[in-house]
Amino acid sequence: MPSFPSYCFQRPTTTYPSSSPYKFSPPHLHKPIKERRRSIMETGGLFFTGLVCLCLLHSASSASAFNYGDALAKSILFFEGQRSGKLPADQRVTWRGDSALSDGSSCNVDLVGGYYDAGDNIKFGLPMAFTTTMLAWSIIEFGELMQGQGQLAHAEAALRWGTDYLLKAATAAPDTLYVQVAEPNQDHHCWERPEDMDTPRNVYKVTSQNPGSDVAAETAAGLAAASIVFKNSDPTYSSKLLRTATQVFDFANKYRGSYSDSLSSVVCPFYCSYSGYNDELLWGASWLHQASQDVSYMSYIESNGHTLGAENDDYSFSWDDKRVGTKILLSKGFLQNKIGELQLYKAHSDNYICSLVPGSSSFQAQYTPGGLLYKEGDSNLQYVTSASFLLLTYAKYLNSNGGSVACGPTKINAANLISIAKKQVDYILGNNPARMSYMVGFGGRYPQHVHHRGSSLPSVRAHPSRIGCDGGFQYLYSAAANPNVLVGAVVGGPDGQDNFADDRNNYQQSEPATYINAPMVGALAFFAGTPM
Repeated sequence: MPSFPSYCFQRPTTTYPSSSPYKFSPPHLHKPIKERRRSIMETGGLFFTGLVCLCLLHSASSASAFNYGDALAKSILFFEGQRSGKLPADQRVTWRGDSALSDGSSCNVDLVGGYYDAGDNIKFGLPMAFTTTMLAWSIIEFGELMQGQGQLAHAEAALRWGTDYLLKAATAAPDTLYVQVAEPNQDHHCWERPEDMDTPRNVYKVTSQNPGSDVAAETAAGLAAASIVFKNSDPTYSSKLLRTATQVFDFANKYRGSYSDSLSSVVCPFYCSYSGYNDELLWGASWLHQASQDVSYMSYIESNGHTLGAENDDYSFSWDDKRVGTKILLSKGFLQNKIGELQLYKAHSDNYICSLVPGSSSFQAQYTPGGLLYKEGDSNLQYVTSASFLLLTYAKYLNSNGGSVACGPTKINAANLISIAKKQVDYILGNNPARMSYMVGFGGRYPQHVHHRGSSLPSVRAHPSRIGCDGGFQYLYSAAANPNVLVGAVVGGPDGQDNFADDRNNYQQSEPATYINAPMVGALAFFAGTPM
């Protein structure tokens, strides 16, 4: 049971339905939440009819001092461990080697490069594009703070590794976007280093006949956001990114459909787009407006916002569902530029913020006994890092004009949002009941048995001989720690009772992913560069 601070008050809490068997973003997260009162603690979260605390149920030892600059550097370094393709001369994760150098050759296109999404050797287009968008947004909002920590160049290199690949995928053929490399079921039947893999490197695409508006619009968002990052440092590259983003968005908007339908056998159940594609269309248009300042995108947002979900409140932000992120992004136009047409997005952003605050009239969130935001049991920290980023970004927007959030009679200001985000980030870094850092390589105690092929097998330098498909399973099932430390990786994290099994087979908790880290980069940059 956590220790409560002095400013607690009485109010019943609410919770989400029980978790589902889906691995990543289950359908129940996109369904309405029914309020339920409980007088006891139940498995999966907190249910108090008594105390609810604005401190967000954090443990008594909340005054933790972390080296956020070190955590920031490591969170960026992680992306070098996920690289696919020909590694550069300045590669710092030296246990990795070149891999997948023929990707795309079966279709006579060049799809070498990009990122493996998580612990396998597959390049999934939707999470990679979202990762790219979030890295770019992190740099846009907190790049100056990264510069102060000496990490901006590394962050930009991580971003460019993603955009270089997305440019290839988007420009290889007209009215075509390549969205995946590798057949996931066959890849998952092997436990191989990426440098050794011999599973089929099939190539999958969306076209005008088999559309994928979700993955295409997310790709457009990532390219557009990145064009802002490189606008001053590399204007030629920035222009190419924006031009390609415009073309890909037009493709997404003209040929509407879900890539989960067009490529269901290889996309599902891994990255089914449960939220549909409307959220990505509004998200993509919003980023294109940010990047280009073209009034036609503002007209698109105004004309299509209602249809595309502008007025639908949703309480999670992930590679699948962009609704909350879009509202936060568009609220910037109202808060900083007084664009009246965007006031609606500020109102719905406030609804999201209030959903996270215990005691508010709109409280929807669930927290573990140790104070961690809890959405569901599989890869829960993806929701924690994305929420933390949105809280800090919205705090920045509010600070620009002295704004606040009205949660019923309670007024929440930017400092409150920062405090909430800090508790989540600190929990990840080690201020939690287990005293475990969920960032690999950070702190004195962190996961040793990470569900990650390259990390868990001997490196090609230590073991030059090939390790085949079946030969790798001895390392999957080994009780020994991973021989290669995947520094900076944020794993899936603990369950609803703050329990964590450091078990390589427990992918729900021990597998890292690029889209967990990407928003964490922005959050860590804020805390590294902001005196608290």
